[in-house]
Formats: sequence, C-alpha cells, structure tokens
Amino acid sequence: MIAFLTFCGIVALAAYVGSRFRPDAWYRNLRKPRWHPPDWVFGPVWTALYIFIAVAGWLVWWANADAWSLPLTFWAAQIVLNAAWSWLFFGRHALTAALTCSVLLLLAVVAFAVTAPEYSPGAAWLFIPYAAWVAFATFLTHTIRKLNPDASEAAVVQDSANRTAR
Repeated sequence: MIAFLTFCGIVALAAYVGSRFRPDAWYRNLRKPRWHPPDWVFGPVWTALYIFIAVAGWLVWWANADAWSLPLTFWAAQIVLNAAWSWLFFGRHALTAALTCSVLLLLAVVAFAVTAPEYSPGAAWLFIPYAAWVAFATFLTHTIRKLNPDASEAAVVQDSANRTAR
C-alpha cells in the first residue's frame, strides 16, 4: 500500500507542478488549429491519464519490487518530462523547447509500454491511451508552433491587437 501511495504521490506532484503553469493571455492569443479541443476536455482526460500512470508504475514495481527495472526508468523519465512540458509551454512560452520535450515524453511513454509487458502486461495497456494523447498533444504543439513562428509573449499579444484592430 505504501508503494502504491508513493506512485500516486509522485504523479500528484507532477500534476501539481504542471498545474502551476496555466493558460494565460499569451496562450489565448496564440493561433490554434480548428481541431484544437475545447479547454474543458483537458481536465477529465488528464485526471484519467494520471490515474493510469500511477497504477502502471506501481504494477511494474510490484512485479519486481526487489530491483529497479528498465520500464521504471522510462516511467521516471516520462513523469519528469510530463511536468516539464507545462513549465516550458505555459511558463516559459518556449514552443520549440516544449515540442522537443513532448517528443521525448512520447518516446519515454512508448518505451515504457514496450518494456513493461515483461513485468505487467496490464501496465503496458494502461499506457496506450497515454501514448495516444501525448502523440496528439505533440502534433498539436507542433501545429501551434508552426502557426506562431514568433510566439514570444509580446509578439503574440501585439499580433492579437493587430487582428482586433482590423
């Protein structure tokens, strides 16, 4: 039970760190593709994914509690990258860095899903929706970056003012 709560705590910490960097005026003024999901979608999706992430990590740990494993290395990498993305995108407004982080996150998620079945097939399956969401988010980040090549805060706010004036 302590191990499960530890995994839940680590995931909650990552979620908390990510939640410290929220959409702001800079984000609202970015050009986004038409297929960008509405803001209300993100909360329920991430809640479910964070539960899956915690359970998957715990399942792999439980199967091999006496030793660190390769899947747990990928699990640890993805949780750090998960928290870092929000800081880079919403906190630093660094679209290129956020895209790089998102690609690395996707690689870590897939690597976990590929290496986890040896320890827990269920853990690997729990990462499939996560991989799909991160792939979508990576493409969305790429598209937003492409639509906003000069996405410094000042440039985006100025561009929004120019569009409003037209």
